[in-house]
Amino acid sequence: MAQSLELLLIQFLMPDNDARRQAEEQIKRLAKDPQVIPALVHHLRTAKTPNVRQLSAVLLRKKITGHWAKLSPQLRQLVKQSLIESITMEHSPLVRRASANVVSIIAKYAVPAGEWPDLLPFLFQCSQSQQEDHREVALILFSSLTETIGNTFRPHFADLQSLLLKCLQDETSNRVRVAALKAVGSFLEFTYDGAEVVKFREFIPSILNVSRQCLASGEEDVAVIAFEIFDELIESPAPLLGESVRSIVQFSLEVCSNPNLESNTRHQIISWLAKYKSISLKKHKLIIPILQVMCPLLAESTSGEEDDDLAPDRAAAEVIDTMALNLSKYVFPPVLEFASLSSQNINPKYREAAATALGVVSEGCSDLMKGKLEPVLHIILGALKDQEQMVRGAASFALGQFAEHLQPEIVSHYQSVLPCILNALEDASDEVKEKSYYALAAFCENMGEEILPFLDPLMGRLLAALQNSPRNLQETCMSAIGSVAAASEQAFIPYAERVLELMKVFMVLTNDEDLCARARATELVGITAMSVGRLRMEPILPPFLEAAIAGFGLEFSELREYTHGFFSNVAEILDEGFAQYLPHVVPLVFASCNLDDGSAVDIAESDADENNNGFGGVSSDDEAHDEPRVRNISIRTGVLDEKAAATQAIGLFALHTKSSYAPYLEESLRILVRHSGYFHEDVRLQAVIALKHILTAAQAVFQGHNEGPAKTKEVFDTVINIYIKTMTEDDDKEVVAQACMGTADIIKEFGYTAIEPYTSQLVEATLMLLKEESACQQAESDSDIDDDDAEHDEVLMDAVSDLLPAFAKSMGSHFAPIFSKLFEPLMRFTRSSRPPQDRTMVVACLAEVAMDMGSPIAGYIDTVIPLVLKELASSEATNRRNAAFCVGELCKNGGETALKYYGELLRGLYPLFGESEPDDAVRDNAAGAVARMIMVHPETIPLNQVLPVFLKVLPLKEDHEESMAVYSCICNLVLSSNPQILSLVPELVNLFAEVVVSPIETAETKSQVGRAFSHLLSLYGHQMDPILGRLPPAHASALALFAPKS
Repeated sequence: MAQSLELLLIQFLMPDNDARRQAEEQIKRLAKDPQVIPALVHHLRTAKTPNVRQLSAVLLRKKITGHWAKLSPQLRQLVKQSLIESITMEHSPLVRRASANVVSIIAKYAVPAGEWPDLLPFLFQCSQSQQEDHREVALILFSSLTETIGNTFRPHFADLQSLLLKCLQDETSNRVRVAALKAVGSFLEFTYDGAEVVKFREFIPSILNVSRQCLASGEEDVAVIAFEIFDELIESPAPLLGESVRSIVQFSLEVCSNPNLESNTRHQIISWLAKYKSISLKKHKLIIPILQVMCPLLAESTSGEEDDDLAPDRAAAEVIDTMALNLSKYVFPPVLEFASLSSQNINPKYREAAATALGVVSEGCSDLMKGKLEPVLHIILGALKDQEQMVRGAASFALGQFAEHLQPEIVSHYQSVLPCILNALEDASDEVKEKSYYALAAFCENMGEEILPFLDPLMGRLLAALQNSPRNLQETCMSAIGSVAAASEQAFIPYAERVLELMKVFMVLTNDEDLCARARATELVGITAMSVGRLRMEPILPPFLEAAIAGFGLEFSELREYTHGFFSNVAEILDEGFAQYLPHVVPLVFASCNLDDGSAVDIAESDADENNNGFGGVSSDDEAHDEPRVRNISIRTGVLDEKAAATQAIGLFALHTKSSYAPYLEESLRILVRHSGYFHEDVRLQAVIALKHILTAAQAVFQGHNEGPAKTKEVFDTVINIYIKTMTEDDDKEVVAQACMGTADIIKEFGYTAIEPYTSQLVEATLMLLKEESACQQAESDSDIDDDDAEHDEVLMDAVSDLLPAFAKSMGSHFAPIFSKLFEPLMRFTRSSRPPQDRTMVVACLAEVAMDMGSPIAGYIDTVIPLVLKELASSEATNRRNAAFCVGELCKNGGETALKYYGELLRGLYPLFGESEPDDAVRDNAAGAVARMIMVHPETIPLNQVLPVFLKVLPLKEDHEESMAVYSCICNLVLSSNPQILSLVPELVNLFAEVVVSPIETAETKSQVGRAFSHLLSLYGHQMDPILGRLPPAHASALALFAPKS
């Protein structure tokens, strides 16, 4: 066989394809015989040309696994000995490496079985040889052996570390240093023990040196290995990089700043910075140095041939975005400074970078940006008018980001922002137009009646664009029209007919390239229907519904996703009238929910080096037993979005059609239970929301049935158990927040009797969330965020804090023992180091608990009042408003304990009645607090001083939930003929007149005011005429309706 095999190996390496193919077929046939192994070993040692020797080693690697067990002990020894000789005596580096790969495969079987005891001693000896080739190949073998017998090295770990460190510092050979660098990377994967990994800290200066030398010699792919090693070290829970962080980051920044290096190299190293622990960057004062390099990188020009995803400006934006999300208060000031300076730069790339930087940080730095909107908008709106298209494009991108992340504050700037967006819609560049439609859509989403003055010019532009633009612009244009329709509500009616006519054209398109537009059109019809209402839409809906249902035959996931949203909107406007469509649409929704996710796994079977050397053809033999490597896992995200939309639709169909949903209830619940544990949070979120709606429908379905209560309880138990599990075990905050909100609603609606069996579990879950120990809070606690860097968790903690008032509402004073467990964890959020939003969340929660729990709140007064007094003087209006509300509830329910604080509380409230208080809602709540204090203890209030100030801020301007307290207080004082209030009759008459003409106040409030006014008339008769005469006629007439009939 040896002779014939040698000829075949030579033939295989010929350039003639036919000859090569014949050789390959015969080699495959011969390779089925175990005797091929000694024959290949023979050629590995004796063939004259390196190519044949290398090919022999490559084939050995492929065939050894299948034949090893069939070889005699003598032959096995021969193979091992020959490979060792090849490694030490072979002159060709490629043959040595190919032989080392075979050793790695054999070692996988021989070493654990104790059949190759001299392998490791040989490698240690080789690594200390005088010959550079030996040292290099030993390190290469150490690297490849980690893949097969990594754990075998554990007893030799200390020796190996010393050896690797010595080789990293090899003074004579760059090849040895590079091989050592690769070996360090391989060994890290098998280093679990903290002490072992900490030892690697000593390697960092040498790793950086080797990486530097590789960059200097053009071996960029090797230099990047250093950062793969640092990646591994970052993942460790121990602070393994230690003080070396500074030198690593400094080196990273040098690499990032070097435009002569390959984009891929720079991208990998910039991306490493994006992953680095933010807490360490802060500790080592590296935030500013990083931003000083990253911000200018946003302005770096890239050639048109370059892969956009690898462009340094893209990677730099990723770093800035990540830092903004984690270190907002340190990132925003330098970014704003960079943007302010760069916006004036003569170089348009810098003006573009200014706008990009602000757009990129707007999500992470949203709270800080909201406070600096004037200067930020000055830069962006200026850039939107820049003569360079690239600058206008970046500005329109930034404006879209602002509209998404800086709500609701951004909307108050509509007078300056909307005209600029309108102009940008006319831009010569399609890119600027498209981004401007997106910005317009996001901006209008949170607008209300403010949009009305702009409605006509907006719709004029949008309708014209819809008919005259390319498809991609038409799609973003439809999205913008949807936002305008949602914002303008009934005012959209004059445009609805034209929009719906145009949508009919889009909703019958069937070409693949038009289906995105069809999806957007379907969505827009649903939004338009919501704006104009049932009366106008119901008669014209059937053709749209038919087109929507027909779209399911086109097998396009995005169209199905938007169609489920359309069905949901229609269900919302038709309410129980949607029941007629359930048989047509529910099966479609179920089909989407039951879709296969289509996870795709790519397997990489062939060895890249071998293919590069032209030996790939022989590696496809069906006897090759090498384990495939999973290279990539991707999920069809379109299917995820479709499932989420379908899951949402189930809930809305159930909510709006109620008892008519009965035939679908059981299957829907089964799907939602499954989806509540789905791997992706978007689907879980919709399932958690929909479960509450299914419970509402179940109540309606089973009402009046003999087994009704038992069946409803079955659904109730399923839902509440899922909510409890979600609160403690789900790792996504938004999903957990929805579970908390659903639980709070259930507690309020079903009452204490229904939730009593679950009380201890619900309290434990709430306690875990307040202590920030649940699964979804672990990621943050693992990153050791400093208390003074903590940001208010608006998504989650606001929902958690709503659970306490829900308990109080359902349990009343019986909530007291539970509240005593929750109080301390809740108060942790009021520390001075916490953000103001945390403190006001607690104050609002305490106010609502006091309102419903009643007198047991007295036990907490001494702890809470100092906090409330501080909050009354807060610079934040929301904090002052909640504090004022809390004062009223504490005084109303706190009994004698609260009485001793009345003087301090009145002094704290007083500034909120003055001209210096800019917020009407704060003033209204302050009035509510004083009203409650007067009602509980009128004798302790200096009414002669308080009433004139109190009446001066009335009527209520914004928070009409305070009406009952405020006007009841005044009316009671009048009806009891309190002398202090009767000295203020003119003010009272004016106030009563304002209340009775108000379109907002309730009939009950007006009736109460009417009785007080009648009492004044009975006391003063005609003395009231001059006061009444000074009222506007409409006010006087309204009051006259309440006068006693003569």
